[in-house]
Amino acid sequence: MKIVVYCSSQGGLEEKYQQLARELGTWIGEHGHTLLYGGSNAGLMHITASAVHEAGGHVTGVIPAMFKHRLDPVCDDAVHTANLGDRKQYMIEHGDVFIILPGGIGTLDEWMSTLAVMTIGNDDPRPIVVANLDGMYDATIQQLADMTRTPFARGKNLSRTLVACNATQLLSTLSTLT
Repeated sequence: MKIVVYCSSQGGLEEKYQQLARELGTWIGEHGHTLLYGGSNAGLMHITASAVHEAGGHVTGVIPAMFKHRLDPVCDDAVHTANLGDRKQYMIEHGDVFIILPGGIGTLDEWMSTLAVMTIGNDDPRPIVVANLDGMYDATIQQLADMTRTPFARGKNLSRTLVACNATQLLSTLSTLT
């Protein structure tokens, strides 16, 4: 199974975020899955990929040309894309499950782009699992819930976003999906 992980490339984050990334990466590797991620050798991206690699999983980095100098050395494969939009498109097309770890505007953009593709014109069954550590994504999750009660939300797939509040819940949810 190809598991896409969207997360921060920011370094120096608190240990609780790093631990979440390590636990997820270890789980992916121990269960023989493939990680698809942004390919960067920094932050939660690198921590997750390193844990997958160390646990025997396969690591595929999807890296845009502007970041090719930051390609993570733990990648078993690298997919080079022209830009960030192409990177998102590749990961959306090739992922089976999508995980949202803590991150910034890029992570939020990847989550919403994935959800948008799933809701427009099809009934895409692939799940998106959000690691809502310390309520980081509460407002976004609430906005999605509110939107489903309006005529503006298309499709059933807004409900494809599953929420886990800690590593235990995240891994338990993944176990039911794979």
